[in-house]
Amino acid sequence: MHAVEIREAIVERVLARRGRLHLYDRLERERTALVVIDMQNAFVAPGAPVEVPAARGIVANINRLAAELRKRGVPVIWVLHQGEKDGSDWKGFFGTFVRPEARARAAQALSLGSDMQKLYPELTPDPKDVFTTKSRYSALVGPSNPLAGVLKERNIGTLLIAGTKTNVCCECTARDAMMLDYKVVMLSDCTAALSNDEHRATLENVIQQFGDVLTADQALALLK
Repeated sequence: MHAVEIREAIVERVLARRGRLHLYDRLERERTALVVIDMQNAFVAPGAPVEVPAARGIVANINRLAAELRKRGVPVIWVLHQGEKDGSDWKGFFGTFVRPEARARAAQALSLGSDMQKLYPELTPDPKDVFTTKSRYSALVGPSNPLAGVLKERNIGTLLIAGTKTNVCCECTARDAMMLDYKVVMLSDCTAALSNDEHRATLENVIQQFGDVLTADQALALLK
């Protein structure tokens, strides 16, 4: 887990702009969902093709938060990246940002049927949880975005965002969610990046422009 805090200069900037640091005094339990992004073997397992080592450090926090939210009737939604084995469904990424010799391994790891594409085994989903997929960084854009339908069906208006990477898929989803008029909370101790600097950069982006930044315990307190 990343031991970082939002810098004082950013806190002062936020206070000067809106007069308060945190956006919400309470969260509506009936309209809130935990969205856990990309906590798959491909990202979390040691030695995985697109490993984010710090993601293993947030597993316990996600499990604990999910268990507490279920007690409150808050849905837990697991979003797994899923694409074609050759990466042909997202050539703009695999064909441009991944070197040729690594392309096949990365794309295959995120394809349906691969053990790498499955949820990391130390996570503890419940049979009542929702599983959905994405094929882009953001879970709310792309050729198909089943998450949007899941949220609409359950009348969800607030997203608690967890998972990896903080500064890529989590941040992209948070930005799109805010611009689609969802309330957004980035969970600082339930998200992970490749470095402390990248993790903190997203927390600072989000709290200034796209949503709130809270720990799991802070979010739970607002749901009471």
